Amino acid sequence: MPSTRTLSLTGLAMIAFAGNSILCRLALKATSIDAVSFTGIRIFSGALVLALLLQLRHRVASEGGNWRAAAALFVYAAAFSYAYVQLDAGTGALLLFGAVQVTMILVGLLRGESLRGQALVGFLLALGGLLVQLLPSASAPPLAGALLMLLSGVAWGLYSLLGRKGSDPLAITTGNFVRAIAFAALLAVFFHADLRIDTLGIVYAVLSGAVASGIGYAIWYSALPGLSAIQGASVQLSVPVLAALSGAALLGEAISLRLALVSLAVLGGIALILLAKVRAPAAQRA
Repeated sequence: MPSTRTLSLTGLAMIAFAGNSILCRLALKATSIDAVSFTGIRIFSGALVLALLLQLRHRVASEGGNWRAAAALFVYAAAFSYAYVQLDAGTGALLLFGAVQVTMILVGLLRGESLRGQALVGFLLALGGLLVQLLPSASAPPLAGALLMLLSGVAWGLYSLLGRKGSDPLAITTGNFVRAIAFAALLAVFFHADLRIDTLGIVYAVLSGAVASGIGYAIWYSALPGLSAIQGASVQLSVPVLAALSGAALLGEAISLRLALVSLAVLGGIALILLAKVRAPAAQRA
């Protein structure tokens, strides 16, 4: 059983992850800031806070990260922002985290891992839920926004896989954020005629980058040593639920029956996969 400190840190980290969805949706819905500006400010402010945290450990950002992971991080952040121009917070978070898990599982299959029995059922259930969410209907999300969020999830899944072998997550993440500034700057130059900012939009972007991303990731790294790999993966399934409830409370977004059922399918399917991984060693010991 994780300690009270670990549970508290984990709860704060999940709130921060859901906060990214809320802050992005709030900025693009309630202010005049555009997706490119939001992305750039988020990445820059996140890099700044992470670099400061790293400086407290007498380390520098250049010691960690690489350009390939930074590119994946940038694609995640940019597609995330563009998607939330059209999507509700809960729908976006569901598509994002569903795509992340499916991507990581598919990569594992390509590398020779196998899914059997309960795990296979769970994977098909999660994948089916994502596909159902994309089918046309009165409550279906806009296809362009949904596809962008799926792209964001794929990019974040690949980013997570690229960083699995790192020995210092904070240094790696800081280095990747710093490198991603270059990609964000190029995007801003390319779309310079469409850039729009206002004070409140900048505040939301800074909160998303510095607090929900920068400090949120630092809190998550502090919690991870007290969690098993399965616990660390499964607890993130709470983020779409938190985002949907927060979106309903703060943004007045409706939680449709379709979204609720698809959420159960996706999150339940991923839970089946995680539980299958937990039970396998126990069965072998028996």
